[in-house]
Amino acid sequence: MNGPELADFLRRCRMRLSPADVGLAEGARRRTPGLRREEVARLAGMSADYYTRLEQARSPRPSRQMLAALARGLRMTSDERDHLFHLAGEEPPRESHGGGHVRPGLLLVLDRLHDTPAQVVNDIGDVLAQNAMAAALHGDMAARPPALRNAFRRLFTDPEAGALFLPEDREALARTHVADLRAVLAARPGDPRPAALVRELAAASPLFARLWEERPAAARRPEVRRFQHPVVGELVLDCEVMLGAGHDQRLVMHTARPGSESYERLQLLRVVGLQNLGAG
Repeated sequence: MNGPELADFLRRCRMRLSPADVGLAEGARRRTPGLRREEVARLAGMSADYYTRLEQARSPRPSRQMLAALARGLRMTSDERDHLFHLAGEEPPRESHGGGHVRPGLLLVLDRLHDTPAQVVNDIGDVLAQNAMAAALHGDMAARPPALRNAFRRLFTDPEAGALFLPEDREALARTHVADLRAVLAARPGDPRPAALVRELAAASPLFARLWEERPAAARRPEVRRFQHPVVGELVLDCEVMLGAGHDQRLVMHTARPGSESYERLQLLRVVGLQNLGAG
């Protein structure tokens, strides 16, 4: 690992970004340009102390998972991410369907959705990035173990995630998820990841196993989803999906109709999300 070069590269990437570039409030006047170290740490899901030691070339070699998180947090292109991996003495990840590096175009849109819950999800359900509103609605994925950042796994195996939806809506949502995963498996029969996820969920969830045998088929389309949020109560939201190039990453947004009760509750949720972000 080239510690000094890695530290310099991270500093330069941090200094070129403003809070607005990554969807953060400007806050008090800054004495120097760029993001603060604690802001980068928050975006990458790591401690501020650990990130500071990286920039000071005092840290041991970061893991591949940590490097990928830094590349996302600092909005690096694929070439910049590869350079980051090389400086850390690691081989860059091979590009693959449903990969973990969020395309800059999707991140650019995500960072500008200040009042709308939005997150980038790959085609096997891994939540790759989310804004503060999405963290307030779905839970902060960066704070969870990697296995629990998967939307399919959470819906079928995590009672807390299931409780976010009204009981009468859960099976319809589960059916849509199963249809999506079946479509991915059919499109990529040689990819071991969706096949492994199907085996895991079939063993862990009787609901998944039953729906998988029923072979549901569903086209992706805008839909209305009802959430039972523990802080602001019931939210009736329109779900819109924007597919990225290659269709293996998608930006999922939830909006409320202006003037509705859900719209007012979503504004309250925005306050909750920003308060939690500031406390992190």
